[in-house]
Amino acid sequence: MKTTLLFLLSIPSYAASCDSLSSLTLPDTTITLAHVSTVAQVFAVAQVPDLRFKNLPAFCRVTATLKPTTDSDIKIEVWLPASGWNGKFQAVGNGGWAGVISYPAMAQALEHGYATSSTDTGHVGATGSFALGHPEKLTDFGYRAVHEMTVKAKAIVAAFYGGPPKVSYWNGCSTGGRQGLKEAQRFPNDYDAIIAGASANPRTHLSTWQIWLAQGVLKDPPNYIPASKYPAIHKAVLEACDAADGLKDGLLNDPSLCHFDPKVIECKEGDAPTCLTPGQVDGARRMYAAPRNPRTNQEIFPPVEPGSELGWGMLVAGPEPFSAATDQFRYVVFKDPNWDWRALNLDGDVALADKIDNDTINAIDPNLKPFLARGGKLLMYHGWADPGVAPRTSINYYKAAVDTLSGAGLGPADSIRLFMVPGMGHCGGGEGPNTFDMVSVLEQWKEQGHAPARIVASHRTAGKIDRTRPLCPYPQVAQYKGTGSIDDEANFACELPSPAPAND
Repeated sequence: MKTTLLFLLSIPSYAASCDSLSSLTLPDTTITLAHVSTVAQVFAVAQVPDLRFKNLPAFCRVTATLKPTTDSDIKIEVWLPASGWNGKFQAVGNGGWAGVISYPAMAQALEHGYATSSTDTGHVGATGSFALGHPEKLTDFGYRAVHEMTVKAKAIVAAFYGGPPKVSYWNGCSTGGRQGLKEAQRFPNDYDAIIAGASANPRTHLSTWQIWLAQGVLKDPPNYIPASKYPAIHKAVLEACDAADGLKDGLLNDPSLCHFDPKVIECKEGDAPTCLTPGQVDGARRMYAAPRNPRTNQEIFPPVEPGSELGWGMLVAGPEPFSAATDQFRYVVFKDPNWDWRALNLDGDVALADKIDNDTINAIDPNLKPFLARGGKLLMYHGWADPGVAPRTSINYYKAAVDTLSGAGLGPADSIRLFMVPGMGHCGGGEGPNTFDMVSVLEQWKEQGHAPARIVASHRTAGKIDRTRPLCPYPQVAQYKGTGSIDDEANFACELPSPAPAND
C-alpha cells in the first residue's frame, strides 16, 4: 500500500486523473474501469503465466465495453503510462479466433513507453462458435472491433494526456497481421504505420488449405506421419537443399530453390523411424503441394515450404484438423456444428466461403493508395519455415499491392516492404534468426524517413546468441560475402537472388 501511495504522489499532472476517466462519455461505449494498476496485478487476475514484465511501473488501466450494434459486446483495454509516455500509441493484434485481450503484447508496448490497447474482438473464447447465428459478432471479429477500439482508445489517450498521440502504430502477427492489413485497406486513417506479420489471410482460403492438408494426411490412416518422423524428413531436406543457396549452414535461405521429393527416404522394407512408408510419402507430398480448384486448376492457397517439417504437427498432428479451420466452415460457411471436414469440396465450398465472407474477414484488397498517400508505412514479415500459414501468401499479397501501386505516383519501396525470415516458424521460433525488433525499425522508417534496407536478426540457444543474420527486403536475400564467420550478419549482403527463385 505504501508503494502505491508513493507512486500516486509521483504521477505527473496530466489533463485528467486516471479515476476521472470513468466518467468519460464516448459513443456506444461504457467505461467499466479506470484505475491505476500494475502488469503483475493484471496478469495475476487474468492468469497470464508471463513474469517478464512484472516489475514495470504502474499505469492507468481503462477497460470498456463497446456496442456499435445491438448484438455487439466488444471488450477493450487501454493502458496509459503514468510517467515516461513517449507520446505515441501502439495497438496490438490477436491470434486465431481472438476472444481474449492480448495482455503480453500490451505489456511489451507499455515497456517501451507506449500508450497501448487491445480488444477481444467481441467475444470470449478461442473458437469460432460465437459466429453461429450472430452475423454482427462476425463483423466485429472481421474488422469492426479493431476499428472501434482504435477510435475509442485514441479518444481516451487524448482525454488523459490533453492531446492525441503524435504517431499511431499497429503491431500484429497471424490474425494480428490480417487485422493490420484490414486496417490499412478499410480504415486508412486509423494508423500511421503498420506491422503485419505472418498474416492469416485470406482466411477462407487458409482454412481450406488447412483442412485439405488434413484430408491428405489424417483422413487415410496409412498416410499419417507421426511427429517422431519429422526430424528425418527435415534432415533429408537439408541434405538435399541446404547448399542450393550457396552456403551450407543448416538453413534454407531461399526455399523456392529446393525441389525435394519425400520418396528419397521411402523405407526399403517395413517401417522405421528414419524412413517413410509409401502412404507417408504420399502424405508428405501433400504437405509440399498446393490445393487447386478441380475445375479451373487455380491455386487456392500456397503450400508450406521445405524446411518447415519440424513444425508440421501444428496442422496435422491429428486426429482432427486444425480447429480454427474447421470452425470457419462449421460456424460461418455451413452454419452446422456437425459439418464433416472430410466432405470439403475445393470448388463449390470455397466459392461459397468467399461469397459468404464478402470482405468481412479476408483482407485481400491490394489497393493501399489511401493509406500510403497519407504517408502510411506497411512493414510485413513472414517466416519461411512457417508450418501454420504458408509463407508465400504474404509474398502474393505484397506483389498484388506493389502491382496496384505501380503508376500511381507512390514508390512501393518507400511505402511497403516485406521481409522473409529463413528458418523461422509461425510468428517466431525455429532454427533461423527469429528475434528482431520490428517496432524500432518501423519507428525509424515512419519518424525519421530511414527505410529498412536490412534488419539484423538473431538466434539464441539456451539464452545465448549464437548467430546473427540480416533480413532483407523481398525479393533480396542475404548472400554470404565469402569470408568471415557465417554466424555474423556483417559478413552478408542483401542482394537479388541468383538464379531467380522458381515458382515465385
